[in-house]
Amino acid sequence: MATLRRQYAVARPVYSEDSFAEDHEKVYRVRKTMLDHLREYVTCDSKRAKNAVLSLLPIIGWMRIYRVKEWLLGDVVSGISTGLVAIMQGLAFSLLASLPPSYGLYTAFFPMLTYFFLGTSRHISVGSFPVLSLMIGAVVTRLVPDDGPSANFPGFKGLNMTQQRVLVASSVTFLTGIFQLAMGLLQVGFIVIYLSDTLVSGFTTAAAVHILVSQLKFVLGLVVPGISGPLALIYTLEKIFVQITSTNICDLVMSIIIMVIVFIVKEMNDMYKAKLPVPIPIEVIMTVIACGTSYGLNFKERFGIDVVGKMVSGYEAPIAPDMDVFKDSAVEAFPIAIVGFAVAFSVAKVYSIKHDYTIDGNQELIAFGVSNIFGASFRSFAASTSLSRSAVQESSGGRTQIAGLISAMMAMIVTVAIGFLLEPLPTSVLGALVIVNLKGMLMQCREIPYLWRRDKPECVVWVGTCLGAIFLGLDIGLAVGLGVELLTVIFRTQFPRCSVLANIPGTDLYRDRKDYLNIVEPAGVKIFRIPSPIFFANIEFFKDKLVEAVGFNPTRVLRKRNKALRKIEKLLQTNSDDITEKGLRNLFSQPTDDADMNMKEMDLSVDLKDLPFRVDWNAELAGNIGVPRVDIHSLILDFSAVSFLDISALKGLKMVLKDFIRIDVDVYIVSCDVYILEKLHSCMFFDDDIQTSIFFPTLHDAMLHVLEKHEGKIKSTVIPFNMSKLRRVRRP
Repeated sequence: MATLRRQYAVARPVYSEDSFAEDHEKVYRVRKTMLDHLREYVTCDSKRAKNAVLSLLPIIGWMRIYRVKEWLLGDVVSGISTGLVAIMQGLAFSLLASLPPSYGLYTAFFPMLTYFFLGTSRHISVGSFPVLSLMIGAVVTRLVPDDGPSANFPGFKGLNMTQQRVLVASSVTFLTGIFQLAMGLLQVGFIVIYLSDTLVSGFTTAAAVHILVSQLKFVLGLVVPGISGPLALIYTLEKIFVQITSTNICDLVMSIIIMVIVFIVKEMNDMYKAKLPVPIPIEVIMTVIACGTSYGLNFKERFGIDVVGKMVSGYEAPIAPDMDVFKDSAVEAFPIAIVGFAVAFSVAKVYSIKHDYTIDGNQELIAFGVSNIFGASFRSFAASTSLSRSAVQESSGGRTQIAGLISAMMAMIVTVAIGFLLEPLPTSVLGALVIVNLKGMLMQCREIPYLWRRDKPECVVWVGTCLGAIFLGLDIGLAVGLGVELLTVIFRTQFPRCSVLANIPGTDLYRDRKDYLNIVEPAGVKIFRIPSPIFFANIEFFKDKLVEAVGFNPTRVLRKRNKALRKIEKLLQTNSDDITEKGLRNLFSQPTDDADMNMKEMDLSVDLKDLPFRVDWNAELAGNIGVPRVDIHSLILDFSAVSFLDISALKGLKMVLKDFIRIDVDVYIVSCDVYILEKLHSCMFFDDDIQTSIFFPTLHDAMLHVLEKHEGKIKSTVIPFNMSKLRRVRRP
């Protein structure tokens, strides 16, 4: 990369904010009131109505530009390829939801129908997602456990265990859709920004661990009841290891063979994806082989393995959600809604950037909310997207959601016509397919060393989220991750890396003095920078860092100076009236009604502005009078990175500035945001001590002003204290 070496020269006056305002007239904009915003929001015209329709039905936008000859064939091929994967994943992920496999086909069909019309992404494959399936399964097994009585809900009467579980899953999904739809209508799609990539990575890795453990019972052919709640993973592992000697060898061998073959072929798909027109559908191939082998050799009777069993043929009438399940699962449904949307939005954003179109977070919430409500009415469970399915849909030539619609049609064909062919399929095969597809999520553990080297707080977020979700459950773990993430934000803003700046010689650039060798710090000037908002939580930290940077505490210096003045005044009051050596008596003989000054009076500042000369407090004082040295005459505060000030910080800042001004240190604030300046004016920040003239538009303007002000100072006006002269004084 070429290094720029061009020269530029700018000739202009040295500006303060006041002089800049005099030379350049500012446009004062009238800000809209809440009433104006409300009036604008409810006002409707033809253009706005058209935009609203296009926003709520994105299909109108991309269908108008659809190129039939160029895109249709790719969408058809992509839809078939994606449909095969969606069918297999639907069957497998339904086990995670503790439901019969056939209900996974419902999730591959119904949500896609509504997303086709309402979604803004053209490439994601809507359907089951393992993390959501596992979160749904946790609620299902809690309310309808394997080895205990079901929850005492009136809606469960007359239903068998499978029907109860389907009712729970569909009710939780319905409530999840309500949450998503409500957030979309309230325009809070921005909520996804609080789920950072690091948090999502740690959460999905923990979910992958839960999924892996939950599928071990199918791979090993064991009967392990579903467990939910904190430490559920530990208890599940305990039950598995207790029964490990009862492993079904046929299930184990078949699962290992399938996992090895599928893993190898998937790696080949990745290696040769540029040469392959479509990825090899190895999951479908192995499923067909395993299904045929199980049927031909009668694995169920000969080896006692579990199979998919009776598949539901066709679709049943819609059902209403159960209100008792709503009340009992609201706390769990909300994180399901957030996770489902966050994952889908993240994947959609990747493909929207790649293919240069925009997606709307609020509309995505509406689309997934309606999709989950519609799907739950027909017994499907929570839908989101899968990175692997979406990758197949995009890489195999899919351009629009017509590919997604075709994949849904394939799931419908299996449900209506050929689902019975999957009845001899061993459940261990589905468990093996789930486990082998966890590779991508489990390999996210490799991010830990990178994060530790590059950004330790982010590493803490990843580890905290992952461990919290593993040991406390996915719902509580997500809350833990959010808490850790917010703590890191608070830590970064409450304890920012403050710095003292110095000048790069020959330029108007200022950098941290610790970072460069050839850098000049002007004598008598300190430039302090805080790269953070200043608010109630970090104002004390700001004060401490400022004191550390200048090398003295202005409050302490002020107090010491006042004490010194009181002592000298008392000494002079004991002398004869003719002692006026060099005007010291005139300086210190102040009329007072009380010679004994208490501590409160000592803390009061002494105004020496009206004296014909000033006192050099840095001179060496004899006797028992000691005053801290102040080696600077100017302090410049760089506010270029300060985005806001609250009232508490404003009061604290004013006190700090006054303390410096009272000990004869000029204070300047540079690069202050215009809105902060307006707030300072509105909050009566300025007075006789702190004036608007201390504000400068740039750091270099302030530095030039300081150098000009202190360039020709007359040293004869500085009178040091000499206590030895006072010792020679005798009373008459």
